[in-house]
This record gives sequence, C-alpha cells and structure tokens, in this order.
Amino acid sequence: MKQLKYLVTVVAVASLFTSCNSFLDTQNLTQATTANYPQTVDQAKQVLSGIYNTLSLWSANPHESFIYASQLASDDCLGGGGAQDYAMQAEDLLMYNSNNKYANFWADTYKGIHRANLAIETLGNCTGYTSDDQKNQMLGEAYFLRAYYYYELASMFENIPLTTSSVVTTLPQSTPDATWSQIISDLKQAITLMPAKKFGSGWVEAGHVDHWTAEAMMGRAFLFYTGFYSKTDVTLPDNSKVTKDNVITWIDECATQSGYSLTSDYRNLWAYTNRLTVDDYAYTKGKGLKWVENDNAINPESMFAIKYSKFADWGTTIGYSNGYALHFGMRGDLDYSKSYPFGNGWGAGPVAPNLWSDWVAAEPSDIRRTATICNIPNELTGYTRGGGSWKDFVQETDYYDKKWSPILTSHVTSTSKKTYQSFDAVMYSFTAQEDNMQLWNIHDLVLIRFADVLLMQSELKSDVSGINQVRSRAGLPSIATYSLAALQNERRWEFACEAVRWNDIRRWHIAADALDKQSGQPTFYKGNPDTNTTSNNGGGYKARYNATNGFFPIPDTEISLSSGLFKQNAGWGTSAANYSGWK
Repeated sequence: MKQLKYLVTVVAVASLFTSCNSFLDTQNLTQATTANYPQTVDQAKQVLSGIYNTLSLWSANPHESFIYASQLASDDCLGGGGAQDYAMQAEDLLMYNSNNKYANFWADTYKGIHRANLAIETLGNCTGYTSDDQKNQMLGEAYFLRAYYYYELASMFENIPLTTSSVVTTLPQSTPDATWSQIISDLKQAITLMPAKKFGSGWVEAGHVDHWTAEAMMGRAFLFYTGFYSKTDVTLPDNSKVTKDNVITWIDECATQSGYSLTSDYRNLWAYTNRLTVDDYAYTKGKGLKWVENDNAINPESMFAIKYSKFADWGTTIGYSNGYALHFGMRGDLDYSKSYPFGNGWGAGPVAPNLWSDWVAAEPSDIRRTATICNIPNELTGYTRGGGSWKDFVQETDYYDKKWSPILTSHVTSTSKKTYQSFDAVMYSFTAQEDNMQLWNIHDLVLIRFADVLLMQSELKSDVSGINQVRSRAGLPSIATYSLAALQNERRWEFACEAVRWNDIRRWHIAADALDKQSGQPTFYKGNPDTNTTSNNGGGYKARYNATNGFFPIPDTEISLSSGLFKQNAGWGTSAANYSGWK
C-alpha cells in the first residue's frame, strides 16, 4: 500500500528521529531517536522551532498558501497580476490553472503537523526543564501549531486526512466534524497547558504563541466551525463538549487579563509609518505617527505573526523574507518617485472598488479606510497604469492595499541620497541583498490581532462593548445596540485586506452575494479602461462559490498517491473550473 506524500517527505527535524533496530536492546548512543531525543532544553527548542518553520515554508511559496487565497478570493481584493499570471486571477474567481497548484502548501503544512506530532510524543523525554510550566508551555505550543495548521488545511480543502501520530500510514479523508473536533481539542489542550504568561516574559519566548493566543485562536476556530456548519457546540474526541459559554469564558479572560492592547492610533500598525518613511509620505507627514514595530519594538496588538529576518537568500532560506509583501507590491518597474512610499512587486490583490465605495457610504469619516487603502488618483498623481514598462497589469483598479505593501525609504549619506525598495534594509542594517525587491521585505505579517479578540467577544456575547472599543480607536462614535449587521461591518472595516474577511463571509453564509458585487466593477487591463468581467470566469463569482462552497481543489498528486482513497472536492471536476486567461 502506498504511503502518503506528506508523511514520507524527509524533513529536517523529523530526520533527527531516524529509526534504528537496536542489537540486544542496548541503549543507542549514536543516533537520535524518539526514545532519547530531545534530552536538553536546547534540543527541545530545536524540535519546537522545526514546527514554526512551516510558516517560513509558506512564505517561500506565498501564492500557494491559504493566507494568500483568502486575500484574493474574498470581496476585499481582485486577482491582479500580469496577463500570464493566471494563478492570481483564478484564485479570485475560484478557478484554477493547475491541478497541483496547492501541492506545496499541502505538503509543507503536513510537514508542520508531522513535526508537531513528533513534538507532542517526545517533548517529555527532556529532563532539563526548569519547571513544569516551561515544559507545559512548549508542549502547549506544539498543540497550538498542530491546531493552526489543521485550521488552514480544513478551511481550504475541507476533506483532508487527519493524523495525530508520527507513525507513517495511509489514511482516508476525515469527516469535517472529526477534523474540527481535533482542532478544538488541540486548542483546549494548548489553553490548559500553557501558563497564563505573555510571550516575551520569562521563558515564554518572543515571537512564540502563548496561552492568550490559544484563547484567541479558539474563538476564531469555534466561530468558523459552528457558523459554517450550523452547529451550536463541538464534540471533542473524548466525547466531552466545548460550548459557546466555554469559549466566552476564554475570550473574556483574553480580553481582560492577557496584557495585549489596541495601539492608540490605527495607522501606527502599518509599516508605512516607520521612522524612516513617515515624514516623506504626504499622508503621514506631520501627524505624529510612529510605527509600533520600529527598530524591533514589540507590537502590543500582535498576538501571532510570521516573523522574518535579513538572512534570506535564494536557497533554503528564501522564506525568511516576506514573500507576501513582494506579491502584493505595486506591479511592475515603477519609478519610485511615482509610487512612493509603496514598493514594486507582482501586483496581486488590487483592492475591489466596491470595498472603497461601500466604506464611504457606511462610515465616511472612518480613518481606517485611508489607513488601509491608497486611493491612487488622490495620493499618487504621477502613477503610471499598466505596471510601468511591463504594461500587462490585469484587474488593476484605482485602489491599492497599504497594509501588506513593500515600503520604500530614502536614505541619506554624506555623499548621496538613494531610495531603497524596502525600509527594512536601512532600519536593520545592510547586507549583500540590500536593495533586492525579492528578498528585502522582512516586516512581520500579523495573523491575529487583539482587535479580533474584542470583536469576537462582542459577537459571542451579542453586546457592543468590544465593538465600541474598536470604534473608539478609529475615532468613531459608539453604537447603542448590538446587531449582527453592525458586527459584520465592523469586522469588514477593521480587518480589510488582512485575509480575515474570507472565512468571515463564509461562516456568515453571505459569501455568494458579497462576491457577486465585484462583477462589473471598473478596472483596467494593460493600462486601458476595462470592467471586472471575463469570458473565462466559470459562470461568475456567485456560480463558482455555490459550486465549491469556497473550498479549493485537493492536489491531483495527493489523490493519485492515496490509491483511490481521496475524492476531489465538489466543483473542481468540470471545465467551468479551468481558467485560461483574462482575454
């Protein structure tokens, strides 16, 4: 019987646990095995780091990840890219141009799960922990990461194999109920195990998840599963239940005791307010803004983020750079003076015009709109359409997402002044790749913010407390009465262009109609006026969502490897799913 690809791939951390047949059952002194590794805290940290490494694997191939798909598939953004970048446009339209587009994401994420399974089985081998709290913290992180990776796989593919063992075996697809039961169970374990300490305190390492992050992720997972599948609670593998009241208790604790907080000014969350750029950008100049992550400062609102470093290269460490920023950079070889402070990239995710117009109509004085979206005709008067000299931009709009952008800066020396593709090169000192647009974006990609905790708190409790805290930070008046519509709007504005909207509109069962509003919106094709309508659209946004329920195709390679155990997801076995170009 064939073994599944995701379980037989050789990975760095898994290779530490090579199998060996001992002779006369003597102690193995030459190989690290699951029986004798890890023994020291440093070795335990290596095991844990291997699980986190999956996040950098995603960053090496961002266009294949769930985060990326969530951005393009939602009604926040269109596909974009060049005329030959079918993958971007296909994701926006819930179509595909390759049966194996997500093969790397599938394999990489199961590597992370396999590493988490190994960690859960072996972290108890270590005898050097300074306390039970330290051991439980590390074990809790492994449970959290396994849950998070399954959350992404289940959100993207729904019908996936589920394993909680490091033993290599062939498995069928699990039911969604069983998968989400395990996700919620792992998060409960993480909450129970990890002491109530914030990351960066004591031995809870900066950049790692903590007890409070697990509570926040529990809210996100519970709301998606119960909303999308119309459930009231979750039955765990041991037949106990996690109820809405349980989740409210955890979210309340997180909101009041975690030590995380909203930044004082929403604009300070985004890298364009960094100290090197802020006074050269007309939108931010003279407003007293200060990026919360200047010079490696800790963002008080960031609960879970993909961290990057300046040591990326074209080999195995390419994922150390922020590939998302590269992909969502302004398309082409634009003159920096015409796009400042936004750097060049591949042009993924032009902001949907209806997001801007809906926002103006609903909250005309909301500072988050211009903090999130660059209105190009208003802000960048010298901007050239079409992607600079490339002249191949598809689904271009008048609106650009500021949050995930590469951010330029001008660096002055005693002899010259030069504009760099990324402020990171200057702020964190130069390397050989000092001005490489593909390697030098290294600011964090935040996955969970404290604002999400406050809005989940309001949604779970049907009250306005959390909503009003978020609105107050945005300079908006309080609302007196809770409604789901008000909550939905608040989440739309607060998390616009952060890849959160996709699972929100799915769990609220409003996705088909929300996506359909993108049809016919004004766009540009190769610099010329166009509309967001293509003959190669599989019947349109609404038809494709109804056909797929927002799930993406399981890679054909995995179906083949399963020897017939895997079935393809609904909506992906017809010609309507195949995208063949805009024109």
